[in-house]
Amino acid sequence: MEQKHTISILVNDQPGVLTRVASLMGQRGFNIDSITVGQSEEPGLSRMIIVTRGDEKTIEQIMKQFHKLIDVLKVQHLSSGPMVARELALIKVGTTAATRSEINGIIEPFRANIVDVGVSSLVIEVTGSSEKVDALIDLLTPYGIKELSRTGITAISRGAILAKA
Repeated sequence: MEQKHTISILVNDQPGVLTRVASLMGQRGFNIDSITVGQSEEPGLSRMIIVTRGDEKTIEQIMKQFHKLIDVLKVQHLSSGPMVARELALIKVGTTAATRSEINGIIEPFRANIVDVGVSSLVIEVTGSSEKVDALIDLLTPYGIKELSRTGITAISRGAILAKA
């Protein structure tokens, strides 16, 4: 059965690494639902978080292929254990003086924030699970979403910190 999988890849912070990882996925016919890349806890290393779909056997194959890439130091299947995953979205919504208080009431339970106010729009920031972001977008759609920008998922494993070898 095809499921969503979250994979963490620790790589050398070098030009072309992201291209090689994305190309590997494309060459093997796998879609990337989300990819985020940023600095890691170690200088000179970046962490990529990739969300894709597939069965367990397929994900194992993808992970083996990642290990073969130059500049890949560690590959971890985060969704195979406990993890924390979050996404950030900025949502620009059309508004009038009459609808601003309604929109405020909608975003409050989501712990979302208004980060910009324009004459005829609001920019709302929401952070949380993809399901939470999707739910807020659904509720704001009737007001007219003018622009939407999502970061994709970033994730980290939960649990005890292991000593470095």
